[in-house]
Amino acid sequence: MNIPAELKYTEEHEWLRIDGQTAYVGITDFAQGELGELVYVEVDTVGEELDSGEAFGTVEAVKTTSELYMPVKGKILEFNLELDADGNDNPAIINDDPYGQGWIVKIELDNPADVEALLDDKAYTAIVA
Repeated sequence: MNIPAELKYTEEHEWLRIDGQTAYVGITDFAQGELGELVYVEVDTVGEELDSGEAFGTVEAVKTTSELYMPVKGKILEFNLELDADGNDNPAIINDDPYGQGWIVKIELDNPADVEALLDDKAYTAIVA
């Protein structure tokens, strides 16, 4: 199982990669493995400001659908067009590359200090190991 040290994590299995005032959000390698083959990703919250813990979308696998939750408060700036049915419609890229091309949304952080409340790689590993 891959858990990069440079990312932050939530107990709900989302990851956050900081890039200045913005961040990329996706689901962890553990989560995609548990869900199985992903067939659809829905995000209808682009342009909205959401609180930490609020659902921003869903991922659908062959056997289940799961909510996606904001790791921190922020505004949804962009949905990854690789995953979008109106774009390349390739949700399986999350299974292949969950921490790279499989990012789900780009957000603008409301307060970058909120990231400190998230789990580091060691704390997340302890949850899923």
